[in-house]
Amino acid sequence: MGIDRTQLNKGIGKLAWALPLLLTGPALLYNAFINKGNNWHYLVLAIGIAICLGGVYLMFMGIKTIVDCLFDSNDD
Repeated sequence: MGIDRTQLNKGIGKLAWALPLLLTGPALLYNAFINKGNNWHYLVLAIGIAICLGGVYLMFMGIKTIVDCLFDSNDD
């Protein structure tokens, strides 16, 4: 009934990768909305949205991995 350390480290690693994405994405979105007159507006907006979605996905997968590791129902 021990904790699988490798699976726990994978979950923490995913959360560690999600943190910079969750901080960078909104900054890019803010920059895109402030500079609407620029030609690069839509490209920066699309990149910002993709980074935000990637951060949310990694955060969800990291939490799911940690919960699966902690509440594993296999009783060996």
